[in-house]
Amino acid sequence: MLLFPFAALAQQPTQPARPAQEPRSKPKPQTEKPETVAAAAPLTLAEAIRIGLENNYDIRVSRQDERIAENNVTRGNAGQLPVANGNFTRTFNVNNTRQVREQSEPVVINGGKANALNANVTGTWTIFDGLGMFIAYDRLKALDQSQRQLTRATIEETVTNITDAYYAVVREFGKIGSIEEALKIGQARIDLTQARVDVGASAKVEVLTARVDYNADRSILIQQQELLQRAKVNLNALLGRAPRIDFSPADSIVVARDLTREGVNQALLQANPRLQQAKLNTQVATYDRRLVRASRFPQLGLTGGYGVTRNINNAFLINTANGSVLGSNTNRVFGPNYGVVASVPIFDGFNRSRLEQNARIAEEQSNLLLNQTQLQLEAEAEQAFAQYQNRLQLLELEETNILLARENVAIALERYRLGLLTPIVLREAQRTQLDAEVRLLDIRYQAKQAEIVLRRLSSGLVQTQ
Repeated sequence: MLLFPFAALAQQPTQPARPAQEPRSKPKPQTEKPETVAAAAPLTLAEAIRIGLENNYDIRVSRQDERIAENNVTRGNAGQLPVANGNFTRTFNVNNTRQVREQSEPVVINGGKANALNANVTGTWTIFDGLGMFIAYDRLKALDQSQRQLTRATIEETVTNITDAYYAVVREFGKIGSIEEALKIGQARIDLTQARVDVGASAKVEVLTARVDYNADRSILIQQQELLQRAKVNLNALLGRAPRIDFSPADSIVVARDLTREGVNQALLQANPRLQQAKLNTQVATYDRRLVRASRFPQLGLTGGYGVTRNINNAFLINTANGSVLGSNTNRVFGPNYGVVASVPIFDGFNRSRLEQNARIAEEQSNLLLNQTQLQLEAEAEQAFAQYQNRLQLLELEETNILLARENVAIALERYRLGLLTPIVLREAQRTQLDAEVRLLDIRYQAKQAEIVLRRLSSGLVQTQ
């Protein structure tokens, strides 16, 4: 008869018990705001990427370098166009002259004035230099393409970091939600145990144990809130924003399951910006070697211009039979000029041979770096794909396991309510569910990480996002 009131209470479902049963039919969304987290403005992944691309300094600097490289691609910079210069000189002189002739008195002129004017326009045009001007133009285009690939790689790596940091925030949000569900179960256990103590069916030590376990879960929640704050600060730093800006993630972690090893490797070889940049660097090294070889050939050019020269001397001495007579002299020359300029390298102390040898070494070195880059990227892709496949298998297993864990907790709580289960078994079931929830979030995040790496290596991350 003493147990009758408790038995009647056990037949009435209590409010805290519902969250333990709800996950079997309607799982809690990953982006649902936990109750213990303050409300904040939602932030989508696309918006985070947009903010990051606008504020990231590495991208901004790389884009400025790209503009410089693009401006350098001109035929004039390669030496294919003529060069014209205009020159103008105007000088004024004050001359003191002393002239001595045989058997005559010296003639002295102080303060004699003279002035000169020289103006000309000259132009030169190299018409043959061993095809070096055409090689130089192709080299400038290769450098421009290389800088574009570097900018693209910088953008994709920045998007990778932002995406990874964003999903880390989603994961920490989900863990807080799982801990809150565990706290609700712990509170239900405290209420049921207290009811038993009130009717004399249990000892007070069971209530104290339930409260100790509840406080342990609260301690885990406080630590998890710190991890969430760290993840937010990290994402804000990548976005170039103030670290104290609060937000709530609006996107869930959804892992694509259609990536293949062959597709990733093929896209890597064809589109990876780091690999493409290494290939372009080998082309630049080849152009450098050909430029040194072109310098061995004769150079032929055309030159022409038009000039005016005028000299005025107001203290000009004219020699006559009777002696020197002071007069004024004006001399003016003007007219066009033209001709051919040619130079033939004969001997320069073997410097060209040395430069060509160094260029060949640099070309071989660029090929080695290309092979090294390709090997590193393929190894990174293989590791990421192995992790991707493994996490997909674990993800499928844990998605099934979490349903079992939730149902197990619901049954254990009901049996505990009926007095058919010990507190230790209920606590174990509760811990098992929390571990399964956390493990599922970690595996889903790790699978997404592997997917992000594969998309970055195949140069598909920016287009996908």
